[in-house]
Amino acid sequence: MPGNALYTDLSGYYDLMCADIDYRAQSHCIHRLQQLLGNGANRHLDLACGTGPHVRHFIDAGYQSSGLDINQPMLDRAAIRCPQACFSRQDMCSFTSTQPVDLITCFLYSIHYSASIERLKACIASVHAALVPGGLFCFNAVDKHTIDNRSFVSHSATHADGLFTFSSRWHYAGAGERQLLKLRIERTVSGQSQVWQDEHPMVAVSFSELSELLQPYFEVHVLEHDYQKIAPWDGVSGNALFACVKA
Repeated sequence: MPGNALYTDLSGYYDLMCADIDYRAQSHCIHRLQQLLGNGANRHLDLACGTGPHVRHFIDAGYQSSGLDINQPMLDRAAIRCPQACFSRQDMCSFTSTQPVDLITCFLYSIHYSASIERLKACIASVHAALVPGGLFCFNAVDKHTIDNRSFVSHSATHADGLFTFSSRWHYAGAGERQLLKLRIERTVSGQSQVWQDEHPMVAVSFSELSELLQPYFEVHVLEHDYQKIAPWDGVSGNALFACVKA
C-alpha cells in the first residue's frame, strides 16, 4: 500500500479504529445529564459525528437526532447507519442549525479539532446560537498541562483487509495553543506489515481557560471523565467531561 493510501479515506476503517469505545455508555451518560441538567427534551445534534455511532444510540433512546462532520465519506456511512437522522457537511466552528436543538454533543475529544483558540471561541458561539434556552452542550476535553507525551493508547482488531493495530497519543510542547494528536496505524497481512503515521493539529487549552471561554454563554459543570457515573471533577485528572447549560 503506497504512502498514505490507507488514510486517503479512513471512513472504511473508522469503526474498526474505535472498536474499543463504549458508545452506549457514553450516550446513556449524556442522556442522564440531559435529564438532570438540561431541559429533558429530545432534539439532538452531534458535532464531528463521524460514521454516526452516537447518533444511532440517541435515536434508539427516543431522540430526534442529527449530526454534522466535515468528512463526506463518514457522513455517507452515518446515513446508512441512521437513515432516520439528518446529516450535514459543516465545520463545527461555523455551523448553523435549521431549528434550535435541546442537546448538542461532541464526543471523543473532537472539540480539540477546533485547532486554535479563535476557532474554539467560534465553535462555542455556534453551539450557543443553536441551542434553546436551557439547552445542554456536552463534550470531553484534555487539559494541556497534564499531557504526558510518552503516554499512548493502542488496540488491535481483525478486518477482512488484515490485522490492524491503532495507536494514538497527545503531544504538547509545553507552551502555546497548539497540541498534536499523533496517530499510527499498522496493517499486517500474511506476515507483512505496512505502517501509516500522521499528526493532527489540535487546540491546546487548560480547563481553567476552557471554563473562562464557556462562562459568558453557559452555566458550566466540570465532571469526572467517567461515563459509568456522574461526579464532580476532582480538580486533578487531566481528562474531564463538560456539561454546559445555556442561560
